[in-house]
Amino acid sequence: MASTHVPAAPGRIDEKAWLGPGLALAVMGWGANQFAPLIVLYEHRLGLTAAALNGIFGLYALGLIPALLVGGRLSDRIGRRPVVLAALVVSAAGTCLLIVGGHSVAALVAGRTLSGVANGLAFGTGAAWVKELSSGAGDSGAGPRRATIAMTIGFSAGPFVSGILAQWVGAPTVVPYLPHLALLAMAVFAVRGATDPARSAVSTPIRQAGDDSRTVTRHHGVLAHFLLVLVPFSPWVFGTAAIALAYLPTLIAPDVAGHAMAFSAVVTGITALAGVLAQPLVRRVHRPDTARLFLISMGTVIISIAIAAWAAQIRSPWMVLVASALLGIAYGATQFCGLSEVQQLVEPRSLGTATAVYQILSYVGFSFPFLLSLTASHTALSPATLLLIVAGIAAAATLWLAIITQTYTHRGQR
Repeated sequence: MASTHVPAAPGRIDEKAWLGPGLALAVMGWGANQFAPLIVLYEHRLGLTAAALNGIFGLYALGLIPALLVGGRLSDRIGRRPVVLAALVVSAAGTCLLIVGGHSVAALVAGRTLSGVANGLAFGTGAAWVKELSSGAGDSGAGPRRATIAMTIGFSAGPFVSGILAQWVGAPTVVPYLPHLALLAMAVFAVRGATDPARSAVSTPIRQAGDDSRTVTRHHGVLAHFLLVLVPFSPWVFGTAAIALAYLPTLIAPDVAGHAMAFSAVVTGITALAGVLAQPLVRRVHRPDTARLFLISMGTVIISIAIAAWAAQIRSPWMVLVASALLGIAYGATQFCGLSEVQQLVEPRSLGTATAVYQILSYVGFSFPFLLSLTASHTALSPATLLLIVAGIAAAATLWLAIITQTYTHRGQR
C-alpha cells in the first residue's frame, strides 16, 4: 500500500489555458539567450578572451542545473504557478546584473549565473505545466510541441532584438536588456491568472492501492531508460543550439567587421526560427514507442555539425547562416523528441521532476562552445577539425541509440 497524490477530476480546461505558462517559457527563453550577441562587444570592452566569454556563456548552465532539479521537485509538491512566479522574479534580478555587467566582469558572471538559476526553476516546471494544461484541454500530444515552440520563440527573439539594439542603438550594454524586463512584468500578470492542475492535485491526497514491487520495478526501468537512452541523447539538444549561438558567430566575427553583433543576432534568429518551423514535420514523423524520431533527429545533428565544420573551414558568413538553420532544425527535432519521451515515460505526479532531470542532461550541451574554444587554445587543431570530431561523437551516440533502442525495453513495447 503506498500513499500518493493524484489529480482531482476537474472540469475540462480551456484550450487556451496553456498560453500564460507558454508566455512565461518564451520570456525565460528570451532571457537565456539575450546575452549571446553581445559576446563580441564584451570581448573588446572588457578585454576578455573568447574562451573566457564562452565560459561565462556556459556559467548559465552552472546556475541552471541545480535549479532545474529543485524547481521540478518543488513544483510537484506545491504546484507550478508559485515556482514559475519565483523564476520570473529571479530572472529580473539576473537581467539587472547583466546591465551592470557592461562595466564589471563580476556582475556579468553573477548575472549570467542568476539567469541560469531562474531558467532552471522555470523550464522543467513550465514544460510540465504546458503539458498538463494541453492534456486537460483534450490534446495530450500538444504539450512537447507547444513547450518547444514557446521556448524557441524566446530563444530566437531575445538575442535577435538584443543584437539589433546593441548594433544600432546607444548604450549597447544597457538598452538591449530593457525589453526583457518589460516582458517579465507581462509574464507575471499572465501566470498569476493561469490554471494550475498540479496545485489542485497536491491539495487532494488519497491513498491508492498498489503493488510496491511493481512500483519499484517501474522506477528502476525509468532510471535505466534515462541512463541508457536519454544521457547519450539529450546533450545534443542544446549542444547544436550553442554551436550556432555562441561558437560560429565568434569564429566569423573578424569577417563581418563592424556588424558582428547584428550578424550574431541574425544567426540566432535563423537558428531558432528553423527550430520552430521544424515542429510540424517532427510531429508528423514521430511514432510513439519506436526509435524512429531518435534516429532521425540524431541524423540532423550529425549533418548540421558537419556543415558547421565546413563553414568554419571556408570562413563564409553565408555558409554560417546555412549551418545555423540546420543546427536549428536539429535543436527543434531533438527537443521535441526528448520532451515527448519523458512525458510518455513517467507518471503525472513525477512529471515536473523528470522533466527537470531531462533538462539538466540537455543543458550539458551549453558547455560545447567553451570546450571547443578551450581545446583550440591548447592544441593545434582547427575549429573545423574539432567540429568534425564532435560530429563523429554524435555518430557514435547515434549508433549506440540504434542498438540500445532495439534491444532495451523500457515500457514493454520496445
